[in-house]
Order: sequence, then C-alpha cells, then structure tokens
Amino acid sequence: MAFDGIVTKAIASELQQLAGARIDKIFQPNKNTILLGFYLDGSNYLLNLCTDAQNYRIHLTTHAKPNPQVAPNFCMVLRKHLLGLHIKSITTNNLERLVVIDFEGFDDVDDIISKRLIIELMGKHCNIILLDEENIIIDSLRHIHNEDSSRDIVPHVKYTYPITTKYNFLDCFHFEDFYEKISPESNVYDVFNGISKSFIEASLKHLGIDVLNKDTMKKLYKHMKEIINRTDSDLLDFALIDAKKRDYFLIEAENSPSPFHLNFFMDDFYHEKETSEEFKTYRDSILKMILDLLKKYKKRLFNINEKLNACEDMEKYQIYGELITANLYQIPNQNVKEITLDNYYDNQKITIPLDDRYPPSVNAKRFFKKYHKLKNALEIVTLQKEETMKELTYIESIVYELENCSTIEEISEIFEEISENVIFKEKTEHLKNKKKTKVKKSSLTKNKNVSFNPLKYTIDAYTLLVGRNNKENDYLTLKYAKKTDLWFHTKDIHGSHAILLLESNQSPNEAILTQCAEIVAYHSKAKNSSNVPVDICEVKYVKKPNGAKPGMVIYSNNKTLYVHPKRD
Repeated sequence: MAFDGIVTKAIASELQQLAGARIDKIFQPNKNTILLGFYLDGSNYLLNLCTDAQNYRIHLTTHAKPNPQVAPNFCMVLRKHLLGLHIKSITTNNLERLVVIDFEGFDDVDDIISKRLIIELMGKHCNIILLDEENIIIDSLRHIHNEDSSRDIVPHVKYTYPITTKYNFLDCFHFEDFYEKISPESNVYDVFNGISKSFIEASLKHLGIDVLNKDTMKKLYKHMKEIINRTDSDLLDFALIDAKKRDYFLIEAENSPSPFHLNFFMDDFYHEKETSEEFKTYRDSILKMILDLLKKYKKRLFNINEKLNACEDMEKYQIYGELITANLYQIPNQNVKEITLDNYYDNQKITIPLDDRYPPSVNAKRFFKKYHKLKNALEIVTLQKEETMKELTYIESIVYELENCSTIEEISEIFEEISENVIFKEKTEHLKNKKKTKVKKSSLTKNKNVSFNPLKYTIDAYTLLVGRNNKENDYLTLKYAKKTDLWFHTKDIHGSHAILLLESNQSPNEAILTQCAEIVAYHSKAKNSSNVPVDICEVKYVKKPNGAKPGMVIYSNNKTLYVHPKRD
C-alpha cells in the first residue's frame, strides 16, 4: 500500500499524542531526511520526515541514523527557529498527503512566537517547508520556482497549498454522492484525492470482490468509510499483504493497540525495506565491478591459451631448420615454395613449406628464429597463465562470497579486502568513501584490528567455526586455530574455511566429522550438489605460500569425505 492520504491521516492522528512535546534535537542524516527529537513526560521521541521519491513518509522511529558533523543549511535554519519550541498540533488537510505541525513557544523577551512546518509527501514533489506566523516561507528543503511548478516554494514568498482536480472523498456523505462521481471507465483512485491504487486493490481482495458493479461498489464505499472514520481513533492496524513483507494495508484493529503502534509498524517496515534496497544496491555495484574484472581476466586467459596453442608447433620449426641446414649441400640455391627432404627423425619424407621470397638458407634461419621466439614466449606465457589462473581463482572466490552475503557489514568487509588488492585498486577507488560501516568485533578475536565474527555451530560437545570471507578464513585458520584443531574445506571448490575446536581430551568420531563436513559443504559453491568432497586435516598441515591471495592455502596429510550439504 502506498503512503497515501488515508495512511497519512492515520499516522498524523497518532502523532497528536505528542502535543506539548518540546523539540530538543534536529539533524539531517541525508538529503532526503530530517529527524526531529522531542521530549515529553520523561520520554524521548524521534520523528522521521522522509522525502525520498520512492519511500516518502512521516513516522516515529527507533532506528538511529548518522548525524553528519557539518549540518546542511536547511537543518541549521530549523535549529535556529524550532529548537526549544513545543508542538501545538499535528494535523492533515482532508486526505491530502500533507502534514502540518504547529509549534509555539517564547522568544528571548518572553513574547509568544509561532512557527509552522509543512511536510508535503507527494512523490518526486516531496518537500519540507518552514513558515512563520504569517505563513511566509522562511526556508524549505527544496526550492521550487514557478517554471517548474504551479507555485513558488522559495524564502520570503507566501505559502499556498497544492491544488488538486480530484474530488474529496470526505465530502461524500452518502453512497450516491460517491457513486455519481465515478464513470464506468474510471477508477476510484483516479477520481478521489488521497486514495491509492494499492489501497483499493487490497480492499477489494479483503472484501472478496472480483467484479465491480453498484452493489459491490456499495460494499467498497462502506469499507472505505469505516477505515477513514477510524483514522481519528486507535482502532486501526496494519497487516502485511504477504509473508515476504513486500506491502501492507490498513485493517480494523481487533483489540486496542499500543500507543504509536501504526508509527512503529511503519518504522520497522520501511527500515527493513530500505536496508534491503541499500544492501542490494551496494552488493550489486560491487558485484558488477568484480564480474567486469572476471570477464577481463577470462579474456586474458583465452588470449594466453591462444599463444600457448601457437607454441605447440615450435618443435616443428626447429626440425624444419635443422633438416634444411643438414641438406643445404644438395638443395639448389633458388627460391621455391616448398621442398621435400628425408626426415632422419622418423625416416620418412617431409615436405617443408618455404617463403619463395628467400633462398632455402634464409628460410632455415627464419625457422630457427621463429623456434627461439616461440620457445621464449612459451616460458613467459606459461608464467602469465599461472598468475592469471591464481587471479581468476581469487576473483571467483570473491564472487562466491558476495553472492552469499546477507548483511551490509559482510559486504563492507569484502570491499575492505579487495581494496587492499592491487588488481582492484583502480576500480575500488571511487567507491571507497561511499560506504563506511563499523563492524562489531567478536569476543573470540585475539587481534582487535581484525573483524572476526565467524559462524558458530555446536555439534554435541564440539564447536565448529566457519569463516565468512577470505580475510576471516585466513585469520581463523592461521591465527586463531590451534595446531591440533581440525581444518575443513571443500576439495577444489570455492568455500569457507572451517575449524573444529578440540580440547586435549577430545577425539571426534566419524559421525561428528561427517556432520562438520556437511556444514562445510553447505558453505561452499557446491551447496546445491548431492555428493561434495570435503578435505580434513590438522591445522599444522595447512600452510600459506608467500604472496598468496587472502584465503588461499596449501595443505597435506588430509583425508576426504563425500557428503550431502546440510546447514546443521
């Protein structure tokens, strides 16, 4: 359901309980949000005014947001004019998506002063406007000039309310008033102001109406009246449309809900929605960067393999040169396209193609030159392939980690890791300052400079720790684990390192090892496979080669279990 006029009216009605509250905090965490802090009867409240085009809304919030060190200009204006004032009233105008907060208080000489804050919640035209006693605009979050809109929203101009051509549903006192305004081809949300399409669709579904006619429209009208009439009481509640929590709609409350329950429902709903959107945007931006780099390295590997294929013929060119040189005494010194000689390597005739621009002796030198060139290229390209394969393996491990992240903090840890790698340096530079997330450090860590929050599983009396990214894998295996602990990893498959912590008197049986291996297989790229090989060895047999990428190790003295992936 959209944050339409009905929801706005219901939320504002609840906020009337803040009448008398004193405003003591104002800050602006981003360009679309203003947070107002209030104190009332020993309690603190935080009012969220969001003007984002997709998620515009007003409600109380308990979810903290960062307070910038340097306040934007509009925030400073609000602080100057509103701090210390008390809320006189919070109202809406009919079903307009517009909330009016009236403030009053005393100035320095104890004269009564009044200020008014207008919150317009109208999609891309959202705005927050501060007015004086004469309804003159002091300032606004966004300045709008007449060429962009039907009215000016700039300082020192008298404020005018937005104009609508739609009907006001509150003026329909009887069903006939409502029905006569709707033509057969029109929709209720197109005719009446403040009523959204999603509200009508949810209402029809709630009422079990499939076909609209006069009788069903009468049911719809009655339902709308009941909902809107309850917006002035505490007899409304929100319900989620589906289990995935993608949307909500207003319903009649069965019991008397707790204070501000509509506000806090909206707070949790939009917090979860915005967090999910922020997570997806952040992950996709980094994932795109990684996949572009992966594509580049795959293309490089293809070119290297092409060069290696060309090197396969180098021995042939050496033989050509040797045979021509050995038979120069009997070869006519003339330019020809080919020559047939005895191949003393296999005692058969061989036809050698020549460049007829040169005599056979020069062709022989050219064959030797080509042989040495390919031989040198083979050495260089072989090293290039080895390095490229290492980079590809590392990049693919990052892709795996990103695809399995579930929080912004986990993505931030991966971003921190790749930012330290030279192959990502150029691509990560422009993203470095976009996301700075403090990650809580587990009490498990021995190094306070390392973010270490491995997944923890308890299997009977044993504890299994599973790393969530490459840096954590390294720390878990090479720093945290004891030499006698058991190390798990899927064989030749990207996945997490896991450590089974062992006390001196513990010796896990095959069933324990199998359960651990099942969990490790689940935390790998092969989690959807049916028979996954998992290697097990003591930590003392796990080594990290010099210069190896994060998460990359070699190991020995291992045994392999084949298991079906299982989370726990």
